[in-house]
Amino acid sequence: MTLDDFAALVSARRTTMQVHPDREVPREVVEQLCTLAQWAPNHKRTWPWRFCLVTTGREAFGNRIADTLAARGEDAEKVAKTRRKYLRTPALVVVGSAVGDTTLRTAENRDAVAAGVQNFLLGATAAGLASYWSSCPKGANEVVAELCGFAPETQIVAIIYLGWQADTAVAPQRPAVALNTL
Repeated sequence: MTLDDFAALVSARRTTMQVHPDREVPREVVEQLCTLAQWAPNHKRTWPWRFCLVTTGREAFGNRIADTLAARGEDAEKVAKTRRKYLRTPALVVVGSAVGDTTLRTAENRDAVAAGVQNFLLGATAAGLASYWSSCPKGANEVVAELCGFAPETQIVAIIYLGWQADTAVAPQRPAVALNTL
């Protein structure tokens, strides 16, 4: 692979949920993407990545998160949207970060997991999948960690919507790079 080949892959990646709603994403493909995520840099080799594939349980997943938001007093419209939004794609991959033995290590773990999410998203693009990186709803981290079978203190870094790309998404313009020199 050349730098130009890699640049083409990076610029081909789109944040989109324009997917074939009923076309299943094979578990083997998701496992391969998770393996790619774990190749991200990881200070002190703590291996902080945690993964959970949500497919047939997407409705229950959304309902449980919505119930949590409702209990916190979120407005009814947001709660209703939460009940539906996890059904947009045939698969979700929840990515968590293990807590470290110090505050610094916890931050480094989260950085490693975020870098891993980018590897995952680029791999998804290479496989012909559309992807969308979503954050965990405010106040739902513990419930999502529990649903996924993660340790309670796990930080949810991403909820990735995943499906087979149905349409080509248009890339937004990027600002010119500002590279300072010392």
